[in-house]
Amino acid sequence: DKMTMEIHYGKHHKAYVDNLNKAIVDNDKAKDRNLDFLISIAGQLPLAVRNNAGGHYNHSLFWTLLAPAKGQQPGSKFMEMVIGSFGSLDKFKEEFAKAGMQRFGSGWVWAIIKNNKLLISSTPNQDNPLMDVAESKGYPILALDVWEHAYYLKYQNLRADYIKAFWNVVNWDEIEKRIKSSEGK
Repeated sequence: DKMTMEIHYGKHHKAYVDNLNKAIVDNDKAKDRNLDFLISIAGQLPLAVRNNAGGHYNHSLFWTLLAPAKGQQPGSKFMEMVIGSFGSLDKFKEEFAKAGMQRFGSGWVWAIIKNNKLLISSTPNQDNPLMDVAESKGYPILALDVWEHAYYLKYQNLRADYIKAFWNVVNWDEIEKRIKSSEGK
């Protein structure tokens, strides 16, 4: 809903950017580095840099993966990967929801590509699959924020309903672009 997105973007995401800028000022390893580099060495950085770099990266990606509900359908490359890895879109959505529901506390659910295979993973807090500390590493093509701030105003404690509703606003065109850009990674 509009209010959740305005608060999420204008307050939460903005705080990650502002706090990251403060956290890197006196850190020679982090200052003057781009976000992709910070993500790649997150485990070697102070927690304030890691969390805020992750928060900025994850949210920046998240916004691109949302689109107005307009009847978009999954693209052919995505469906090919889904069928190859999960057998059906329904099974993929079921496993994605399960990962989101099993994430204790706050974090993210991801659809990632690793070795040309589609996998689902989950990370705590603001970690992501590109970080050197990630349990499941891969190239993210889909991300869902399962921190309460992402859904609490509309769904309160009903995370499952939020995850189900997510499929109504997925930007399938962006996912196809991300799959194409993952080739060779």
